[in-house]
Amino acid sequence: MDRSPAPKPKFVYVTYITSTPEKLWQALISPEFTTKYWSGYRWESDWKAGSDVAARRADGKVTISGKVLVSEHPRRLSFTWNPLHEGMPSERPSRVTYELEAVEEQVKLSVVHDDFEPGSAVFELISTGWPKVLSSLKSLLETGKPLGITSKASSDCEMQAKIAAAKAEAARKAAVV
Repeated sequence: MDRSPAPKPKFVYVTYITSTPEKLWQALISPEFTTKYWSGYRWESDWKAGSDVAARRADGKVTISGKVLVSEHPRRLSFTWNPLHEGMPSERPSRVTYELEAVEEQVKLSVVHDDFEPGSAVFELISTGWPKVLSSLKSLLETGKPLGITSKASSDCEMQAKIAAAKAEAARKAAVV
């Protein structure tokens, strides 16, 4: 019988954006810019290693907190991700890493979200959230318009449904083990 530990889930997304590394870096860290493509959330930090990170809704409530792990302007940024949404299953923080690489007139943006617990409910949620957020970021930088799927109203309702589904999936997985 194989007793090796269950593999830890890992989310990887790579896209090419017509922009410069500096403009993309600013889009990732500017609270005023993140509200445009991240469902109204303001990502706040001074983005220095060891500093706090917070994703804040329009009503001021922090829904994701973390700490900056690495900040190499404008090439690499890594921070912990601790979701604080109501009803979210309690898990230890995971890790997000952005890597930016100039490729001709584009920037290759690689996003790795990892360091999850096996069977993570948070992993299930971010796996559908990241593609929407990153597609909206790409659209905003290239056309000046974010995608409608990251509008605040649709995002809040969708998040509640995802939390309920993630809880049910985590309970199902726990019952199987």
